[in-house]
Amino acid sequence: MSMKDSKYEAVIGLEVHIELKTKHKIFCDCEVSFGDPPNTHVCPVCLAMPGSLPVLNHEVVDFAICAGLLTNCEIALSSRIDRKNYFYPDLPKAYQLSQADEPLCRNGYVDVSTEDGTSRIRVNRIHIEEDAGKLIHTDEATSLIDMNRGGVPLIEIVSEPDIHSADEAVAYLRKLRSLVRYTGISDGRMNEGSLRCDVNLSIREKGSEVLGTRAEMKNLNSFNYIARAIESEFRRQVAIVEEGGTIEQETRRYDEKTDQTTAMRSKEDAADYRYFPDPDLCRIEVTPEEIAEIRAHIPKMAEERKLEYIDQFSLNEYEAERLTEDKVVADFFETAAKNSRYPKVLSSLIMTELSPLFDDDNEAELPLAPERLATLADLLGDEKINSNTGKKVLRLLLEEDFDPENYVKEQDLMQITDRATLQSIVESAIAQNQKAVEDYRNGKEAAIKAIIGRVMRETSGRAYPLLVEEMILEEIKED
Repeated sequence: MSMKDSKYEAVIGLEVHIELKTKHKIFCDCEVSFGDPPNTHVCPVCLAMPGSLPVLNHEVVDFAICAGLLTNCEIALSSRIDRKNYFYPDLPKAYQLSQADEPLCRNGYVDVSTEDGTSRIRVNRIHIEEDAGKLIHTDEATSLIDMNRGGVPLIEIVSEPDIHSADEAVAYLRKLRSLVRYTGISDGRMNEGSLRCDVNLSIREKGSEVLGTRAEMKNLNSFNYIARAIESEFRRQVAIVEEGGTIEQETRRYDEKTDQTTAMRSKEDAADYRYFPDPDLCRIEVTPEEIAEIRAHIPKMAEERKLEYIDQFSLNEYEAERLTEDKVVADFFETAAKNSRYPKVLSSLIMTELSPLFDDDNEAELPLAPERLATLADLLGDEKINSNTGKKVLRLLLEEDFDPENYVKEQDLMQITDRATLQSIVESAIAQNQKAVEDYRNGKEAAIKAIIGRVMRETSGRAYPLLVEEMILEEIKED
């Protein structure tokens, strides 16, 4: 049974961890980098050597405030950093520096749209913390650790339990990723772990206000897996309740191969972490003037661009939403639109043919110049080439750079729109398909497709189909 059809509803809160794209780690001068050889970006501070002391990176605070402004949060003028005393095998000091009772940002919200409409997801808090290192488990039953990631700055965005479906959860995550990527505070690359999510899910009967016991699913880093994990855990909890069982508060792992969640450990509460103010770090103090300056540097965001696309390019809301979701794609579209007379055709090409290049599992840059796509859109818009030729040329453009207009001329791929050129081919096709002509005259309008198909074969698909159909009908009526 689907989540929509069930008598139960899911109550979901998300804890979203986003790595900040700062030059240095949160408490030391080590470079933040992805994919370098293990343990090449480490120092006495992030390795917790005796006598070393942390110093807070001011850029981390600025980026976190920016995230708070983007999510309509209240920014605390004074906050603090705490020690989270829970054993971390992938942090040399064995505890994490985070924020507990006094986070930097509170009480925000994000509006999201799904097929079911628009909803507001409240943000409980945004706090800063350090990332842990990466454990690598070997076949020899040993574990290695790469500390390049240890100390990389994170923000954790904690939502209220306002989400009730997998679609809503994914829409919220897409919105957050769009916000941080537009401002450049994070690259949001889920496949590299720059954006990952813990899902807290419970169920209750629809109409009830009582919260059930929640289970947490850790470190999900794909929109697809997050949606599947939510649906799987919802089914598991419903089945338990329907059989008279009790939901245990625990941390669970989602296995994408089996599409099942499995228990990892009992879930800790905040008290189990024994937070206390870190004695080595000062309080974080910011001024209203500093907050105003950060706000002033926020660029034009997706919502503003979306309205402009609807107004300037006559795109519908869905098209504008898709094109503005990612800043790289929006920038690409705008550059191409400046060089094309057909923004609607451009929009269609990007969404239908290029979308796999910028989904959550493939973060590659678009491998062609926007001016080339603009030329291709004009060729299609002017009906100089048909859609099949357009797709063929686009596939080639993704492999090498060339002028699309020169290419279609040299390869004789231009659509035939000259009546004189098509006349004899149309007459021959009619003569060889008299049964189709009779069927059409007897009311079977689809029969004309056989004649059109013959003309298209004779012209290697280059004849303009609408003109071909018009000429065939003229010939049949004359006869």
